Amino acid sequence: MSELHITREFRFEGAHALTHYDGKCRHIHGHSYRLMVTVKGEPSLVPGDPKSGMIMDFNDLKKIVTRYIIEPLDHSLMLRQDAPLSRELAQHYDNVIIFDFQPTCEQLVLHIAQILEPVITPPNRLHRVRLYETPTSFAEWVK
Repeated sequence: MSELHITREFRFEGAHALTHYDGKCRHIHGHSYRLMVTVKGEPSLVPGDPKSGMIMDFNDLKKIVTRYIIEPLDHSLMLRQDAPLSRELAQHYDNVIIFDFQPTCEQLVLHIAQILEPVITPPNRLHRVRLYETPTSFAEWVK
């Protein structure tokens, strides 16, 4: 049996600021993020199984990504822990996420992969996470 991949696309809105960055992105600004999550595996061939022929039900993948990634990140302000006023903002707003890393597209894609990798259950495996920060710029994690 050959290994296959399935991909589901997600969208969320988020804002961030890059602490100590030497360009415009040092200011709080927002993005319409586009996230693509790819799972690899072999289709189930169990007779009578309602998921027979599938690697993973697209709806199951949607539930996982929505719960662990979209719900926490959508409409959030993402800041590094040493960003000015980060603690004060987090005290006054529920949707401020303080990271111990700079919330760049690259670091966010690593963060997302680290969250999803253990919750994609075997025999399937997380294969790729691609995060578009703009329509023409993305970071990608591949295993």
